[in-house]
Amino acid sequence: MLLGQIKGNIPLVVLRPTIVTSTYKEPFPGWVEGIRTIDSLAVGYGKGRLTCFLGDPESIIDLVGSSLTNPLRYSWIQDYGQRYFTKHPWVGKDGKAVIVGKVTVLSSMASFRRYMVIRYLLPLKGLQVANTVFCQFFQGTYSEFRRKINFVFRLVELYQPYLFFKGVYDDINTEKLRMAAKEGNVETDVFYFDPKTINWEDYFMNTHLSGVVKYVFR
Repeated sequence: MLLGQIKGNIPLVVLRPTIVTSTYKEPFPGWVEGIRTIDSLAVGYGKGRLTCFLGDPESIIDLVGSSLTNPLRYSWIQDYGQRYFTKHPWVGKDGKAVIVGKVTVLSSMASFRRYMVIRYLLPLKGLQVANTVFCQFFQGTYSEFRRKINFVFRLVELYQPYLFFKGVYDDINTEKLRMAAKEGNVETDVFYFDPKTINWEDYFMNTHLSGVVKYVFR
């Protein structure tokens, strides 16, 4: 790395954010504390509130399940979620099962803007006109809708670099560490930090999503 060559005697640490999912084994499978970034999508989708998704379906994201890092495509996450909640639908407070469907994928910022204009900005404009005609009678409703729409745009602006990220991280140094541990007869079955030994589809379908439902859904 260039930084490694020019840093001289200055200590250097390179950190990158990774999406944290539920534990793989310890302290027990599926444990998760609070709603994290990716789990908010599971909650919204499982409860029937998420109707669209913004991001490149083929973008690769890094997930950490306890101490394991795994690169997955967004499209795989969507598939796991649909299959899980179709088989195990969430039952709402009214006692009715939530029927999930296929989410509309907005694969570019242009498609997102078109979607927002048609579904929200045009109706908001109509509400603004009605509010003016009726002497600010709908001011509270108009202000609340506008606040929510502006909040969505701010979130999208914040997460856009991650939703359309094209990079793939190289874990060659971690692979060298795994090989050294194996050759040194280290208890690799205890540390289990080789993602290739994990069936990630099984992890999501039978561990992570069920853990999210158990510990996060309310």
